[in-house]
Amino acid sequence: MAKAAKKTRPRVVKTVKALRETLADWKKRKADIALVPTMGALHAGHISLVALAKKSAKKVVVSIFVNPTQFGPNEDFSRYPRTFDADMDKLADAGADLVFMPDAKEMYPEDFSTMLKPTGPASVGLDDKFRPGHFDGVATVVAKLFTSVMPDVAIFGEKDYQQLQVIKTMARDLHLPVKVVGAPVVREKDGLALSSRNVYLSPPERTAAPVLHQVLKESAKAIAAGEPVEAVLSRGRAKIMAANFKLDYLEARDANSLAKPDAQRKAKLRLLVAAKIGKTRLIDNVAV
Repeated sequence: MAKAAKKTRPRVVKTVKALRETLADWKKRKADIALVPTMGALHAGHISLVALAKKSAKKVVVSIFVNPTQFGPNEDFSRYPRTFDADMDKLADAGADLVFMPDAKEMYPEDFSTMLKPTGPASVGLDDKFRPGHFDGVATVVAKLFTSVMPDVAIFGEKDYQQLQVIKTMARDLHLPVKVVGAPVVREKDGLALSSRNVYLSPPERTAAPVLHQVLKESAKAIAAGEPVEAVLSRGRAKIMAANFKLDYLEARDANSLAKPDAQRKAKLRLLVAAKIGKTRLIDNVAV
């Protein structure tokens, strides 16, 4: 049996100048553009974003940039997985049209001096409490990607739910002409949300990791059935810590603003969790 022909890898550009030259040609032909921002180490979750992007626009740009400004001093920037060849093969199979892969000097030259400082969903006591300055880096790099690509639509995974709300708010507040779309979380069969950081989990940690999603599902069901929110969360927190996680938070928040819900619970809720097992920090969320 003949082997299937290997798909051509998408073109890679490393400077904003080269990026804009390609985009200018597309825009002359009135091709709408979707952007999928990533930090590489691509998995099936990222590829699902590319698939959604292809349904949303004629041309798909994927950015690969491990953004130093969103990592804290004790976080995993230097050991964050970098898997260029595997990423490019996956993007070829997914049908991406262009990869923008700048280095840090292209995005942050020596005289770079402008950082965004979002509030709103970026300052609600969730990841912002445990990763100070993280969303400054996220908002700044995404704003730069938006103004460099000028996409019609940008696709982000809902796994990073607080990030998604920060970016939606930033785009709205700055009048950026891009539609920000959240894509559903992609999971392993046991419920663990796909993440580039899952490769750090030891076998026992990987066995314990699905507890986070189990607790989220159980808690959402209980809250939807009318049980008191704080009692449900207290029970969930205990179960997570019993599985040898160091819990940062398990919270119920307004699904849009991420503010703490009012007593009447009129707004749609989102349950969000962040916890560390071994050296690996995992996050997840579900709708109520």
